[in-house]
Amino acid sequence: MSRPPTSPSSSFHNTVQNAVIRGILALALIVPYRMRVPAMGWIVSRIVAPIAGWDKRVRANLAHVLPDLPESEVRRLMRAVPDNAGRTLIEIYSGQQFKNRVAQTPLTGPGLTALKAAQAENRPVVLVTGHFGNYDAPRAALAAQGFPLGALYREMKNPKFNAHYVRAMSNIAEPVFPATRKGLAGFVGHLKAGNTIGILIDVYTSKGARVKFFDKIAPTATSAAEWAMKYGAVIIPVYGIRRPDGIGFDILLDKPVPPGDPVEITQALNDSLERIVRQHMDQWFWIHRRWKPEDQRRRAAARTGPNPAS
Repeated sequence: MSRPPTSPSSSFHNTVQNAVIRGILALALIVPYRMRVPAMGWIVSRIVAPIAGWDKRVRANLAHVLPDLPESEVRRLMRAVPDNAGRTLIEIYSGQQFKNRVAQTPLTGPGLTALKAAQAENRPVVLVTGHFGNYDAPRAALAAQGFPLGALYREMKNPKFNAHYVRAMSNIAEPVFPATRKGLAGFVGHLKAGNTIGILIDVYTSKGARVKFFDKIAPTATSAAEWAMKYGAVIIPVYGIRRPDGIGFDILLDKPVPPGDPVEITQALNDSLERIVRQHMDQWFWIHRRWKPEDQRRRAAARTGPNPAS
């Protein structure tokens, strides 16, 4: 699956956008690691987020699912959420330094025993996470400690930025597969061969199952659950929780999700993520359009007439 051709104006925009991002990253990488990570968090939260409209996105998402949240907490999250996003971005681009930081982070949680047992039995494993903490911290730690996993990623709209972003992800651990027809075939084939794969589940999918996240309908793809059931894989939620120092992480493997109906499994995965997010509200990516209530209402109206998304 190839990208559609870009217009000259779009190509120019991509070039400028990429140059600005690369410039910021290059400057940040000159700074020592312990200063670099919080500095990038500050830049993204104080400069990038207001310009990009992320503040408004955070507020809108919170208003949709947590309308009674105090205004002081909303304002805190409007800064803290992009701060975590900025830290995550520069950590991924820090390559070996980031890997060294997280390599020997202890693996904890009830899912660790199940992971070890599956590896001993050469049984495939599906590790599921979300845009939380730093989702590449578990991948780096697991790979360093003898639990390599194949990861799936969505290609960036800007192909120039996508190229070096993929290289940065690959430097942390391999293999990585793009969410294209060919990439998905390789990703599923990796699982079928008895390996471990990692996937982020918290993405709006218009034709996904009508499961809930924060008590609101959040259409979610059931692919991870379907693959797991088809190939007899163990399903384990996993999280890289940023520590209060803003630099280190706790790697948590939550309890495995029992086999069953793919929709029920997907809801259980959403529930696991919601529990961890509620404990660390500032570490989930409240910036992206997880629920899209307007799109849900439009699609519901097209099917059966006006019916607000719940």
